Amino acid sequence: MTGSAISKAVCKATTHEVSGPKKKHLDYLIHCTNELNVSVPHLADTLFERTANNSWVVVFKALVTTHHLMMYGNERLIQYLASRNTLFNLNNFLDKGALQGYDMSTFIRRYSRYLNEKAMSYRLVAVDFTKMKRGVDGVMRTMTVEKLIKTLPIIQNQLDALLDFQANSNELTNGVINSAFILLFKDSIRLFAAYNEGVINMLEKYFDMKKNQCKDALEIYKTFLNRMTKLSEFLKVAEQVGIDQGDIPDLTQAPSSLLEALEQHLASLEGRKIKELSTATRANTLSSAVSSLSSTGISLSRMDEKEDENRLKVRRVFQVVGPVRCNSLPLCPEGVCSAMILFYLCCLSVSLLCFPSVPNLTSDLFNLQPTFNPNIQTIHTVPFVPNAISSSPLPCYDTYPCWMPPLSDW
Repeated sequence: MTGSAISKAVCKATTHEVSGPKKKHLDYLIHCTNELNVSVPHLADTLFERTANNSWVVVFKALVTTHHLMMYGNERLIQYLASRNTLFNLNNFLDKGALQGYDMSTFIRRYSRYLNEKAMSYRLVAVDFTKMKRGVDGVMRTMTVEKLIKTLPIIQNQLDALLDFQANSNELTNGVINSAFILLFKDSIRLFAAYNEGVINMLEKYFDMKKNQCKDALEIYKTFLNRMTKLSEFLKVAEQVGIDQGDIPDLTQAPSSLLEALEQHLASLEGRKIKELSTATRANTLSSAVSSLSSTGISLSRMDEKEDENRLKVRRVFQVVGPVRCNSLPLCPEGVCSAMILFYLCCLSVSLLCFPSVPNLTSDLFNLQPTFNPNIQTIHTVPFVPNAISSSPLPCYDTYPCWMPPLSDW
């Protein structure tokens, strides 16, 4: 796979057309990240070059493409991005000449800051918080107190950068910013799910912590409550722009009595005279809080479960007809591409008929996620020093080739 082919695909994904990057170009680039003979630095540098363009459309689409590859490409891409000293330097970007240039430039600056923070988080902990194992035996639920106090602020910083995008429904006026918003929406759900599980773990350990740990944990919890409120506002925008209500989680806050109990416990450790709650009352308050946050966690998991269900249904069709790689899909003649895409859509239609109950997602942008192939192994090329979570990067299973069912086997 040549560098010119990659450059061509990047250019096609980041055209001046005011619409989100086309799925076929994103699929091809994701496929490239899984090929061992493809230079990930060259792919990343080509995307960086597109952000040097004067057009807000090209720059915004380059950021969306990068974000999409960070989410669904091979892990070695985000490893490379995390290893760089600088990523996107767009704090002063401004397109004065184009329609919507001023407005979109603001969101480009905010979006680039989030992608920088996402890469920085990976650099610090060698794991993508949006992809880590969740549940009672997940990473955040089994983490020690020391690691929790170091890791939760990193999640908070990434979530802050995401919520700082601050687009309201009236500002989501074109396909480019809409595609960015959808990716941010997906990241927000998964990021907050990890955040929520970390806080549950921290609360369960709080009354056994040392004084300084309790002080840090209390500040983390207060920040968590504030971020939950901000996320609720972000999700309201998602609902206003037509994202299905079934894909928007219900955020259940812990009772206010918990914060009082946490503050009283810290005060007693500091030697201040204060009437502390009884052990039984404190246990009931903590149990109620954990139950509320666990309900939030279950609600946050629904989106991932629906995406996994969709991938499984499509994969079943591919198992029937047999997959082939379509390395040159973005580069094939228009007529051939149209025929292949038409057949692909027919296959999806068959899968929907055979396996009903697919969520009614109102935006085609939800279909930008790939079908993962567990047979492809991640190759780690960037070394990392020991950190808060692990001494080496965790394996990533969000990898897949660009599949197309063969006509001859149907």
